[in-house]
Amino acid sequence: MSAKLTNITSNLSKIDSHLITAEEYDEIPELTDAFFEQADQYRGGELIRRGRPKLEQPKLAITVRYDAEVIEAFKATGRGWQTRMNDALKQWLREHSAA
Repeated sequence: MSAKLTNITSNLSKIDSHLITAEEYDEIPELTDAFFEQADQYRGGELIRRGRPKLEQPKLAITVRYDAEVIEAFKATGRGWQTRMNDALKQWLREHSAA
């Protein structure tokens, strides 16, 4: 179901006639190489996805409750503590598998 838009007006002539003041001009960010490196890129009208490629077996987001001491211990190991926690659980599974 699509909504029909009616009575849409604009004031583009007012926007077009606005002269940028020196203060406004100073606030405009400089378009540096770093800016363009972060910009979305398109090839043939299709957005090129950036970042990490999709995993064949993506991780699942769930809600789980652990004792505070367990979380604190893993967090104390620094960045990547969730990955280390996941690895510890996988190791436990390998050691306790019904093989």
